[in-house]
Amino acid sequence: MIGGKNNKYYSLYERGRKKIDKKLKQSLGNREPISLYEPASYIIEGEGKRIRPLLVLFSVKAVGGNFNQAYNAAVAVELLHNFTLVHDDIMDNADKRRGRPTVHKLYNTNTAILVGDSLLSVAYELLLKDCNGNSKKIFSAFTKGLVEVCEGQSMDKDFETKNDVSINNYITMIRKKTAALSEMCCKVGAYLGNGSEAEIKALANFGRNIGMAFQIHDDLLDVSADETKFGKFVGGDLVEGKKTFLFLSALNKAEGSIKNDLLKVIERRGIKKNQIKKYKNIYIKLGVLKEARLAIKKYSKRAINSLCVLKDKNNRELFIWFANSLIYRNK
Repeated sequence: MIGGKNNKYYSLYERGRKKIDKKLKQSLGNREPISLYEPASYIIEGEGKRIRPLLVLFSVKAVGGNFNQAYNAAVAVELLHNFTLVHDDIMDNADKRRGRPTVHKLYNTNTAILVGDSLLSVAYELLLKDCNGNSKKIFSAFTKGLVEVCEGQSMDKDFETKNDVSINNYITMIRKKTAALSEMCCKVGAYLGNGSEAEIKALANFGRNIGMAFQIHDDLLDVSADETKFGKFVGGDLVEGKKTFLFLSALNKAEGSIKNDLLKVIERRGIKKNQIKKYKNIYIKLGVLKEARLAIKKYSKRAINSLCVLKDKNNRELFIWFANSLIYRNK
C-alpha cells in the first residue's frame, strides 16, 4: 500500500485490516472437528492485503455508516475469497499460495475441498449477523458475486485448452472472476450502510472497474515487476502459458515470425524459464506493456469518476487513495 504510515488513509486501512485479521481468527476458533477447522484456520493465517473486506468497510462508511455495522460481512467476503483460492489451487495443482504450502499439498485434496466448503458456509453464517432491513438485497448481491466468480473460474479453465481466446473473451472472464467480487463487496457495504440507490450504483461501479484495473495490473506485474519485491519469479504466466491481457494483446498485434513464436506458447502450453526475456522483449517491441498501462488507467479513471455521487470529500479521497494503492502496487 502507498501513502506511508503517517498517511491518515493508510492508518484507517491498517486499523481496519488488523480488526479483520482478529475477527477472521475468531470466526473459526472453538469449532470442531479439528481435522476440518485446523486447515481452515491455516488458510486464513496467510498474509493478505484484505482488499475485499476493506472495500466492504469503506463502502459502509461512504454512505454514512460505520465500520462496526459491517465487520462480520467484511470477514464473510474474505472467507468467500479464500474459499475460491483453496478450490483454485486444487484445480491448478498449485504447490504454494502466498509463499506457503497450499492446503491440498500440506494436508490432502479431500480435506482441502471440505475446507473450501466450510469457509463458504461460515461466510453465510457471518453475513447473516450483520444483515438489516436490506437482508434480501445483501444476500442477493453476495450470492450473485459468488455465482459470477465460479463462472469466471470456469471460463479461465476453458481458456487453457482453447486456441482462439480473444481480448473480449478475456475481459468478460476477469469481469466475472475478479471484478464481480470487488463489485459485490462495495454493494454489500453500501446496503449495510443504507445507502441510496445512486450511492449503491456508484460504489458498485467503483468496485467493478477497480477490479478490472487490478487484474490487468496483476498481469502487467508478472512481466515487469522487480523480482525482489514481487515475491516470486517474474514471467510465471508465460511459463504456465496463461492467456493474459498482455499475451492476447501481443497475439493480436503480432505478424510473421513473432506471431509464430506466440502461437508456439499456446501449442506447447507455456515456455521455459530461459525464454522469459525473449518474450518480454516481444511484449516491449509490440507495445503491449504500454497498452496494459492505458487499460489500467482507463478502468481506474472510470472507477474514480463514479465517486462524484459521494457527498463527503474525505470518503471520495479515501477511495481514490485506495484505488491508487491497488494500481501502483509492486506486488
